[in-house]
Amino acid sequence: MAAQTVGFAVADDDRPMLDRLVERYGHGNRSEFLRVAMRVMAAEERAERLRNLQGRAHAQVGRVFTPDEVNALVRKALKKRG
Repeated sequence: MAAQTVGFAVADDDRPMLDRLVERYGHGNRSEFLRVAMRVMAAEERAERLRNLQGRAHAQVGRVFTPDEVNALVRKALKKRG
């Protein structure tokens, strides 16, 4: 895996929080922390997209879909994209 250093500016006030989070989630390694944070944020992004999909479906159909129905719709949509 090729890696490239990327610079970030962190405010002095944010540094203690960054250091604490790096220690907890990256085991002291800022690069590992960033990888973990990216995975968490990607999962949050997917969850938001699913909530939006469920909201649009509810608005179009006039009822709330069950989680199983939403999963089936997502699988169907992913098949069309793939």
